Amino acid sequence: MKQKLEEIRANAARELAEASDSQALESLRVKYLGKKGEVTSILKQMGKLSPEERPVIGELANKVRAFIEDDLTKRAAELKAQATQKRLEEERLDVTLPGKHRELGVKHPLSIVLDEIKEIFVGMGFDIVEGPEVEYDYYNFEALNIPKDHPARDTQDTFYINENILLRTQTSPVQVRVMEKQKPPIRIISPGRVYRSDAVDATHSPLFHQIEGLVVDKGITFADLKGTLETFVKRLYGEDSVVRFRPHHFPFTEPSAEVDVQCFNCHGEGCRLCKGEGWIEILGCGMVHPKVLSNCGIDPEVYSGFALGMGLERVVMRRYNIDDLRLFYENDVRFLKQFG
Repeated sequence: MKQKLEEIRANAARELAEASDSQALESLRVKYLGKKGEVTSILKQMGKLSPEERPVIGELANKVRAFIEDDLTKRAAELKAQATQKRLEEERLDVTLPGKHRELGVKHPLSIVLDEIKEIFVGMGFDIVEGPEVEYDYYNFEALNIPKDHPARDTQDTFYINENILLRTQTSPVQVRVMEKQKPPIRIISPGRVYRSDAVDATHSPLFHQIEGLVVDKGITFADLKGTLETFVKRLYGEDSVVRFRPHHFPFTEPSAEVDVQCFNCHGEGCRLCKGEGWIEILGCGMVHPKVLSNCGIDPEVYSGFALGMGLERVVMRRYNIDDLRLFYENDVRFLKQFG
């Protein structure tokens, strides 16, 4: 039995030294120290020994068990160290290599100018309101004094979903919705996407952006409209900007006007940018038509108001001297990087 224990220790030492992973170590632990292991089998036979042999064999068996347990622990630590070293070698980073340059995005020119416009109007006490892009015919046309047989509908090629639902052609429906829900005083702007059935070219797109403004209160006059727009233009284009109002017609405002800003390139003398006119049209405006106020439940005998509307793309094109609207939507990184 003594010889058997010595053989077990020798075999265990050799096999543990050859174990290549933790699974192999566990198999050896079960083989030698498990319930049916070789050392355990020896201990179960201790009852057959004489009283003189039992303490000698018992002590030797315990030493063999301790030896195997110690070897198991040492080998497990060696394998763990080897695995760690291997992983460090495989995942080694060369910190002397140059870092990778990561491109940072920039704000789109439309977003840049829209944020500036919002800031200007918020500074004058306006609230920002949004509305649905899929709109009822009533809000897009009829409530704005544009009945079904009105010739103005011919100038706005509309995407109809059915007879009464369409993609809005302007952001003016938001004004109607606000006036229906909120009684004066009202002071809001409503930026957003609008849709018209236009062929894509340098100055037209079936999708573009508008910004509508609305003020309704007691005693609002055209002078308030003029002062608001002059303040807006000077803050957007500079204090030396010159504004011109020209009579115009819109079904939902009376009187109406178009607003031009003196060409900042030639200062009114005429150049290629302003097509020789010296002025650049930027928006339309006017006093809210009494019928529009009545349609929204506001008494035109008590309240008055003004409205304005501008195309965001047109303002941005004038701001950055861009001559092709399609550049805004082509996602050409070379173009967008210029606004970083």
